[in-house]
Amino acid sequence: MSFSVIQALVLRHLFLYARSPVRLVELLFWPVMELVVWGNLAVWLEAARGGPSVPVFIPALIGGVILWDVVFRAQQGVAISFLEDVWTRNLLNIFAAPVRPVEYVASGFVVGFLRIAVTVAVLALLAGVAYQFNIFLFSWHLLPFFGLLMMFGWSLGMISSALILRWGQAAESLAWAVPFLIQPLAAVYYPLSVLPGWAQSLALCLPCAPVFEGMRAVVAGQPVNWNLLGLALGTNVVWMLVATGIYLWVLKNGRERGTLTRVTAH
Repeated sequence: MSFSVIQALVLRHLFLYARSPVRLVELLFWPVMELVVWGNLAVWLEAARGGPSVPVFIPALIGGVILWDVVFRAQQGVAISFLEDVWTRNLLNIFAAPVRPVEYVASGFVVGFLRIAVTVAVLALLAGVAYQFNIFLFSWHLLPFFGLLMMFGWSLGMISSALILRWGQAAESLAWAVPFLIQPLAAVYYPLSVLPGWAQSLALCLPCAPVFEGMRAVVAGQPVNWNLLGLALGTNVVWMLVATGIYLWVLKNGRERGTLTRVTAH
């Protein structure tokens, strides 16, 4: 693996943002709108029941919004980077160049990390000003939370890209849909206990669900269940291996059958 190749691929995407500032609007608009909607809803519900101004469930809800965006932006970093090459008909040039699949995917990981850094910084600032939410209340737990969620987002990004590689541009909407397909089981805004028993079992197969449980425990001043976070790490490894296998298999099959041209055809 060549780090210079990865650096070049990452710079290519950074130049796109530098030359087209409107992309920064897309990067920030939707997460900011989501934070405002959920934040205002939480404040209204708390006011309606006459409790304290900043109860436990408000930081839990806002923390869920911010941490879910880590998953989403990591997934988008891989999937949208891939779609950029599809839209510009540059995909065949990339795979014809001396770029290994691992280098191409790794550049998407880096882009995803950078997108997360920008978005989370803005959301944390807005949440602090508007809702008195301090992201540092998670203390050092932020590191495992972010790491586990980002790794899961990368896996979803590779799966999204593989589906688009396999089914062509008709499947482009999956680049946005895949994260939300699993969100009902991810327990982002509510505890696992509200799900039916069978759904709880499925939720624990998702690395993100134990992380959100840990986030709510920290907000409530309770100890984090490290067994659950260990489960999140184990399932993350499984998801990453499966996603990598699917991605490489679809790419190899597309090269052998010549179906990569179908992805870039308009």
